[in-house]
Amino acid sequence: MDFFDSHCHLDPMRFGAELPDVLARARAAGVTRMTVIGTRAADSEAAAELAGRESGVVAAAGIHPNDVAEAEPGEWDRIERLAVSGRVAAVGETGLDWYRTTAPPELQREFFDRHLRLSQRLSLPVVIHTRESIRDTLDMLREALGRGPLQPVLHAFTGTADEAAEAVELSCHLGFAGMVTFRSSAALRDVAKRVPLDRLLIETDSPFLSPEPLRGKRNEPANVVHTARCLALARGELLDLFAAATTANARRVFG
Repeated sequence: MDFFDSHCHLDPMRFGAELPDVLARARAAGVTRMTVIGTRAADSEAAAELAGRESGVVAAAGIHPNDVAEAEPGEWDRIERLAVSGRVAAVGETGLDWYRTTAPPELQREFFDRHLRLSQRLSLPVVIHTRESIRDTLDMLREALGRGPLQPVLHAFTGTADEAAEAVELSCHLGFAGMVTFRSSAALRDVAKRVPLDRLLIETDSPFLSPEPLRGKRNEPANVVHTARCLALARGELLDLFAAATTANARRVFG
């Protein structure tokens, strides 16, 4: 089976010299493709370098909403240069986070809008973080779609069935991460069951959000298989067909 981890963070600051072993374990588990996500200019550049030398790896460049207040002068210019260079397959991680207070809401909105406009200008997908902000996120996506086409990916989705349906209406793909496997997440699995198969992605968000049975340990792309198995079971689908479908979705989005 062929799995695609649609959202992971594999920069040297998080994995260092272990990265070759992490990639080897992923491939041994059947995770042959992955999207490595940037949260600042430095790790976005590292992700692009990794994608340039590792087969099956693509990169995304962006500034995380929790980090926008700390963005240095010229950092957004570095993100734009990466995006136009052809070295990345997506813009982001961007979005809105009302759970934390590390960046003022208006500044988060400003940077989210910058990412959306950049993705539209370059016809690239945009990877979106939303935490306790789904209503405002969907409203900004609807506004952006009024300007032209958009390819949004709502990563680590935890919203309701109604919010998922609205996101699908707004052209979104929905990524499900390790928390969908938690014993306490029956409601989220019910939401995932209702998402059209052609809009569903699987992810790890490595090194965060480790799935059952690995909670509390550092996450890595090989573990996306646990999330895939859980979702296939919840949806009543064969794992090999589910893996093929979600891989096809991610390849369609990220190229």
